[in-house]
Amino acid sequence: MAKMNLRPLDDRIVVEPVEAEETTAGGIVLPDSAREKPQRGTVVAVGPGKMLDSGNRGELSVTVGDVVIYGKYGGSNIEVDGREMKILRESDILAKVL
Repeated sequence: MAKMNLRPLDDRIVVEPVEAEETTAGGIVLPDSAREKPQRGTVVAVGPGKMLDSGNRGELSVTVGDVVIYGKYGGSNIEVDGREMKILRESDILAKVL
């Protein structure tokens, strides 16, 4: 994976979604319009953490390389170096895949 020239702020996380399945379990090929939006991706960049009232930064619970599951409509879609990415807040992430 190439170095990411993007630094998210506060508790934001940049995720590269995995590609949606192109075929069903029964072997039917799905067109782009029928594919489910991906809800799983790999973390490629993390911010420094949310600024707390105490003046310290809160630790993020994910790191670069983690595979996460996020809400279907959460975050903002962007394109970086020709790749589709998603910028999410830490609270938009539902789970970390172990």
